[in-house]
Amino acid sequence: MNLATLYSSNTNNLKSMNLHLEILVEEPSLKESLLKLLPKILSQETTFTIHPYRGKEDLLKKLPSRLQGYKAWIPNNYKIIILIDEDRQDCLELKEKLEKIASESGFITKSKAKMGETYTVINRIVVEELEAWFFGDPVALHHAYPKLSQSLTKKARYRIPDQIAGGTWEALEQELQRVGYFMGGLPKIEVAKTVSQYMEPQRNTSASFQLFYQTLLELKR
Repeated sequence: MNLATLYSSNTNNLKSMNLHLEILVEEPSLKESLLKLLPKILSQETTFTIHPYRGKEDLLKKLPSRLQGYKAWIPNNYKIIILIDEDRQDCLELKEKLEKIASESGFITKSKAKMGETYTVINRIVVEELEAWFFGDPVALHHAYPKLSQSLTKKARYRIPDQIAGGTWEALEQELQRVGYFMGGLPKIEVAKTVSQYMEPQRNTSASFQLFYQTLLELKR
């Protein structure tokens, strides 16, 4: 083997060990948001593929077989991230359900890994819905829809994005319609694409977003 071939072979081996993320999400709007957000967080060497499902129940139903399929071939440099809405469900109960599915599929999760143990699966809950992440960045909301006030989240109802009563999707639709947007109903995918392009991860005040953000930062180390 000549030096050029050896160099090429070593380079390819290094590239093949770069981190890759397989991300399972419950709906296309979350996928569209992540397509804009992940490049702002991950290193350039990290690759990712996002797999959307047809809602939360569809993801939960298909997750066991999906993970079992991964188990048969997944390389060491892959991580699987499962991102799902709380949807007013008991957060701890939902997280434990995800942990159990992963364990029964033969995977070690980040939450269950012992000190120094390598994990593959990361389960994260969006509390309570994707729109809570948008309320966590009022500057992005204002840039996306200038009629919305940047001081929107100073209202008592919106001060804690993960605790907005009555549903964050409904609240965002209400606020947008109040100033003349989407009078025929909130187009979730369009809104996700528009808002996420202006979001800055470090300024987001949603606790569930920050947990997800910190998890991704840890993967960069």
